[in-house]
Amino acid sequence: MITVVGEAMLELSRGAGDSWTLRYGGDVINTAVHLARSGEHVRLASALGTDPMSAQLIGQWQAEGVDTSLVLAATDRLPGLYAIETDAAGERSFHYWRSEAAARRMFDLPGSAAMVEQAAQSDLLYFSLITLAILPDAGREALLALCVRVRARGGRIAFDGNYRPRLWEDAATARHWRDRAIALCDIGLPTLADEVEMGEADDAADAARRWGAGEGREIIVKLGGDGCLVNEALVPIPQVLAVVDSSGAGDAFNAGYLHARLSGGSPHDAALAGHRLAGWNIGRRGAIPPKDADAPY
Repeated sequence: MITVVGEAMLELSRGAGDSWTLRYGGDVINTAVHLARSGEHVRLASALGTDPMSAQLIGQWQAEGVDTSLVLAATDRLPGLYAIETDAAGERSFHYWRSEAAARRMFDLPGSAAMVEQAAQSDLLYFSLITLAILPDAGREALLALCVRVRARGGRIAFDGNYRPRLWEDAATARHWRDRAIALCDIGLPTLADEVEMGEADDAADAARRWGAGEGREIIVKLGGDGCLVNEALVPIPQVLAVVDSSGAGDAFNAGYLHARLSGGSPHDAALAGHRLAGWNIGRRGAIPPKDADAPY
């Protein structure tokens, strides 16, 4: 059983001309959907509102095979919203409306204690630095305490170092919570560009060392078009593809990697699986493109 913890949002993506398309996205839900499509039993732990759009989101995730039994309802909140635009090279820019999003209260709702009890039974708990960023300090502490409980009963923790500067008061605060999460993770999934932006890593090998590679953790440093560094060995992208939309590429890589590892694949083979899924993702529009015949599930 995999449980992903974090925020899932409404996504507006620009289409042709002045049109916009309403979908959903968010780093952990992106990974959850890819994992569910791959045949994993995956639950989302989060919170939404009680409005029609929240109900529609839950219906869409359930249709993808994601277990939403740990998605709590906040009667006084709505889901977060973001708009995404891509340039001619497929690079993205974001605009967020999330300061009052329901997910920020996921550890402070009437059903939160029961949600934590269920999540503590996970074989794999997955979250990101964005998850920590949206929570108040008490929620961050609750999430890290949940990690301790999962590991105590033999489960594993996977942590993605997604860094969004606008979600943090400063880089030092982000590094503090990142480092506390790293100390509890078994599988670390940092992105080199994020580590450099946070002001610490000089190169991929340096980032891997700072995340504890060689100290019993499985560290995969994502390098964009240059592939990834897996346990300090470079795994290049098997095929270079044209980028239509880079949204969700890292989330897709994480899902491909984790599914392959849970299925018994080696870290090297899992990295190739992650590259294939990310490559399919960036060749289509949206953070979670509709599944088609070419999808490597």
